[in-house]
Amino acid sequence: MPKKLTMMDAVFLAGESRESMMHVGALFPFTPPADAAPGFLRALTDELRASARVCAPWNLKLRFPELLKNPLQSWVEDDDFDIDYHVRRSALPSPGDERELGILVSRLHGASIDFHRPPWELHIIEGLEGGRFALYFKIHHALVDGYTGMKMLAATLSTDPADRSTPMFFAQPPRPRRSRDEDHDDDARPEPDDDAAVPTLDALFEAAREQAGAARVAGRALMNVVRSVRAGDHQLVAPMQAPRTIFNRRISRNRRFATQQYAIDRLRRVAHAVGGTVNDACLALCGAALRRYLLELDALPDEPLIAMLPVNVRPKDDPGGGNAVGSILASLATDLEDPVERLHAIVASTHRAKEQLRGMSKNAILQYSAMMMAPLSLQQLTFTAGRMRPAFNLVISNVPGPTQPLYFRGARMEALYPLSIPFHGYGLNITINGYIDTLNFGFTGCRVGLPHLQRLAVYAGDALEELEAALPDAAAATPA
Repeated sequence: MPKKLTMMDAVFLAGESRESMMHVGALFPFTPPADAAPGFLRALTDELRASARVCAPWNLKLRFPELLKNPLQSWVEDDDFDIDYHVRRSALPSPGDERELGILVSRLHGASIDFHRPPWELHIIEGLEGGRFALYFKIHHALVDGYTGMKMLAATLSTDPADRSTPMFFAQPPRPRRSRDEDHDDDARPEPDDDAAVPTLDALFEAAREQAGAARVAGRALMNVVRSVRAGDHQLVAPMQAPRTIFNRRISRNRRFATQQYAIDRLRRVAHAVGGTVNDACLALCGAALRRYLLELDALPDEPLIAMLPVNVRPKDDPGGGNAVGSILASLATDLEDPVERLHAIVASTHRAKEQLRGMSKNAILQYSAMMMAPLSLQQLTFTAGRMRPAFNLVISNVPGPTQPLYFRGARMEALYPLSIPFHGYGLNITINGYIDTLNFGFTGCRVGLPHLQRLAVYAGDALEELEAALPDAAAATPA
C-alpha cells in the first residue's frame, strides 16, 4: 500500500533541482580488524550485494518520480530493487590521503539521486593509508531526517568488535512504536490495519481543535519575536534579519567538503565557563571561523550572521522515519571581534530563541517553525533565493551520536562526518555529529561560492584554542 508523504517530506521534494539537491550523507572512516584478510573489502562487498532482504523504508521509491511536486505523491515498494545499484565499490590511488578522500566524497555528494529507485546509495571506499577504508552513505532528506539517520547507524554497527554478522540497515525491519502499555507487555501486538483504523468524527474534531490551538500558540510566539526585534532586542532574531554574504547566492551543483574533529570535553569546558551549552560553543567556533574567512575575502558584513538551528521534536523512544524537525534562529555574533564577547552574545541569543519554544506542544513547535521558515520556502518556490535578502545565512545542525566505539564487521569506526544540503541562496551547511567523546564537524558548501572551504575547518580549530586561552577556567584543564 502506498505510504503518504508528510508535509516536510513534500517540502524537501519540492526544493529538489539540478543545483539544489536535497540529499544528506555521512562519511565513516574505519580501521580494519587485525585479522582482516587481503580480500576483506571484496568479500564485504559481495556479502552486502548478496543480501536478498531489503526492508522498508529502504525499498521505497516515489510513485511519480518525474513529478516531484505532485500533490498525490507517495512512497511505493520497488518491485525491481537492484542491490548492485545501491551498494557500490570505489578505490583511491593507494595510499590515499584525507585530501583525496575529501575530493572523492565531494564529487559523490554533488551527483543527483535517481528518483526512479529508492533514494539512497552506499559507497565502500578503499585505498586509504594503512589499509583503512571508508563508507560514504547518502539518502534523500524526504525519506529520513538526521534523527532517523542516527537510528540507522546504531542499528547497522555493533559495539562488539567480534561481531561479524549484524545485518545491514536495509535488511532490518523497522522497529514498531510501542505504547506505554506495551512497555510492560512482552507480547508483540500487530500493527492496526489501515482500513480498520478509520478515525471517528469525535477524533477528527479533536485533531482539528488541537491543530487550531497549536496554530494560535505558534502565531503568538512569532508575533512576540517580531515585536521584540522592533523594540530593539538584539538577542532575539526574526526571519529576514540576516545580511547577504558571498554564500547567500545562487549555487552550482558541485560541492566542496571539509571535516574537523574535537574532544567534546574541550567544548564543554569552554561552554561551562560562560554558562552556555556545548552547542553554544560549537556555534562560537563556526562564528569565529566564518568571521576570519570572510575578513580574508574582504566580504564580512557589518551585521551579525544568522544561523538556522534544527530542533528535534521527537520523543526519546520514537523509531524515526520521515521528518519531524522544528527550527530556531540565532546570531553568530560575527560583528564582534572579541572571542569571549562573541560567545556570550551567542549564548544569550540561543537562550532567547529556546524560550520561545518552552511550553509548546510538538504541533505548535512545528507550526511555529514553519512560520519562521515561510520566507525561505517562498524564496525557493518563486526562484528568488539568492537574489534577495536571505531568511538566514546558513544551517548549523548538531545531531547526537553514539557514545560507545562502533564496529563494522570487526573494523573500528574512527569518526562520523556528516554531509548536508547547500541550496539556492544558502550555499554553506555545517552539520555536527557526536561520536564517543568527540564532536565531528562536516562543512558542506558550493564549490563556486566558497573557495578554499578547508580553511573554515582549520579556522574553527584555531578558534577553539583562542577561546581556551581567553577563558582560564576552560584552559586550566585543557590537555597539552
